[in-house]
Amino acid sequence: MKKVERLLAEKLLKISSIILQVDNPFTWASGWSSPIYTDHRKALSYPDIRSFIKIELSRVILEQFSDVEVVAGVATGAIAQGALVADELGLPYVYIRSTPKDHGLENMIEGNLKPGQKVVVIEDLISTGKSSLKAVEAVRAAGGEVLGMVSLFTYGFPIAEENFRAAGVKLVALSNYNAMIEAALDTNYIQESDVKTLQEWRRDPANWAKGKISE
Repeated sequence: MKKVERLLAEKLLKISSIILQVDNPFTWASGWSSPIYTDHRKALSYPDIRSFIKIELSRVILEQFSDVEVVAGVATGAIAQGALVADELGLPYVYIRSTPKDHGLENMIEGNLKPGQKVVVIEDLISTGKSSLKAVEAVRAAGGEVLGMVSLFTYGFPIAEENFRAAGVKLVALSNYNAMIEAALDTNYIQESDVKTLQEWRRDPANWAKGKISE
């Protein structure tokens, strides 16, 4: 039986929620060149995949963070997923902005989060972890206790692991970069010759394009 990480990777590749272009890399907002582009919002348009993700996120929360009291989604990619999970679990829901609202109460957190409540944060994608951990900081600043974070997918960058460890946050991801490579190879999305390139990028994404140019 396939593990959840492989099943989800296959589903995300099938709907182009994950796109691989080894020979024609994307340029990220950070300026990095990358052979992979992800947009997990697309999964919301496919009821079967949307339901699969909701159920698996909920399962992980119940298994890993059973005393959760509030579900929090990170804007913008995890707002909908977080709401679906909160509804599935019958729990209160809030979402966390990337920056405070620029008018009114200037909220960073939308919804009613009470000091002392135990929170699980939902994220769609983990890259370096910096933006995700800003959401954790916002919850903590509001008096909430962050039990951990659950994401759909992680690239598995070493820097992300370091950042989460330093912040004292447990991260659980439904799927990951290695599972995605396996799924892409097994479904003939990529060739064996592409695997080395994909692994090289993950090891040093900031300098990957420079390495290609110098070869």
